[in-house]
Amino acid sequence: MGKAFTLDVVSEEKKVDYVSYFLKDEANYWCESARALEGEEVITWGRFKKIFLDKYFPRYMQTQMELKFFELKQEGMTVGEYEKKFTELDRFVGDYVDTDEKRAKRFQQGLKPWLRSRVAAFVMTTYAEVVQKAMVIEG
Repeated sequence: MGKAFTLDVVSEEKKVDYVSYFLKDEANYWCESARALEGEEVITWGRFKKIFLDKYFPRYMQTQMELKFFELKQEGMTVGEYEKKFTELDRFVGDYVDTDEKRAKRFQQGLKPWLRSRVAAFVMTTYAEVVQKAMVIEG
């Protein structure tokens, strides 16, 4: 829904209404009870995201995804497969890869040793450069 909000100008007050309209079954029942528990207070978008994530993506799951990211190595994958997995997991570690340079460095660290040493020979600071060079060298 966050992506949809960037396409259409939706006021902060209406975001929770928009999201709750699309929830179904158990998620809809949860939303109704969450709103009732908040009482007369309007649930802000920030508050809604927090209680929604606490319910459907609890801290222990977030921690598991962070660990998967930190343990991620290319090993038996191609650079393309590794890059796809890296991109799936990097959203769970926020600050750790919050700049393009940090992201590039972490990606490079997970490459197979023989590939990492060849990529390291080049001065590259962007994620796209590192991925592209690794793919060229691998190929």
